[in-house]
Amino acid sequence: MENNKNTGTKYISKQVTTIFEQIRRIDENGNEYWSARDFSKALEYIDYRNFITVINKAKETCKNSKQLVADHFVDINEMVLLGSGAERQVDSMKLSRYACYLIVQNADPTKEVIALGQTYFAVQTRLQEIRHMEEYNALTSENEKRLFLRNELRRHNVQLANTAHNAGVIDAIDYAIFQNFGYKGLYGGLDAKAIHQCKQLKKSQNILDHMGSTELAANLFRATQTEEKLRRENIKGKQKANQTHYKVGTKVRQTIKELGGTMPEDLPAAESIQKMERKLKNNKKNALSNKSEQL
Repeated sequence: MENNKNTGTKYISKQVTTIFEQIRRIDENGNEYWSARDFSKALEYIDYRNFITVINKAKETCKNSKQLVADHFVDINEMVLLGSGAERQVDSMKLSRYACYLIVQNADPTKEVIALGQTYFAVQTRLQEIRHMEEYNALTSENEKRLFLRNELRRHNVQLANTAHNAGVIDAIDYAIFQNFGYKGLYGGLDAKAIHQCKQLKKSQNILDHMGSTELAANLFRATQTEEKLRRENIKGKQKANQTHYKVGTKVRQTIKELGGTMPEDLPAAESIQKMERKLKNNKKNALSNKSEQL
């Protein structure tokens, strides 16, 4: 392995992401969960009692978010292996993915494994949220999903721009640079211009308007998690904001890789979303017209 900082960071990121997936369990009902004991070790907490303090903070956050704590933190007993080879029953918890997300948000941010875990579980939680959105699940066609996600991304990009402005990204040129850092992280070093070339798009064509639902979802994760991280950590300064956007982009990319997905730059360019939207409207109009004639 090359001995440089960037390569080492990528290696650690992949290693940590794999650890989170390796310790994931499935219960008798087919539901995923994480053992609090396993999770504390993954987050490098030597004393489980210190980890309980973090769990209690996460529970309070869960309660304040109007979520049922019992749905995400379930007390259990489990057997642990002692140094002598014997086993002993200890207190533990079944943690949902959302519980893990809250825990890493309340854990020690100076630990690299926790910083990586924050992005990993934020991305995974957002993915799960989209999958469980009734409105999104009701959509049956790729075009409808594209339109839904494009509108979501348009809305969140406004929030991202406002948060970036508060961080010190003021001018239009600064914001363009800020966006390029996010693209570079997500697209393996490609900026907006390079993505245009890769997708064989014209300079006048908006990249986001020619993305399929999978690529739009990846960019939605990038935008929402960058906005949240900038705000949560009260990041100030253009350079720090740019690096934050880049780091979030790389973590989203790593998550896609861990899930076995296609890298965004390898996804084909889709038909213009404006053209597709007109087709959808015409199809609906024709369907209503035909229904009226039948009546």
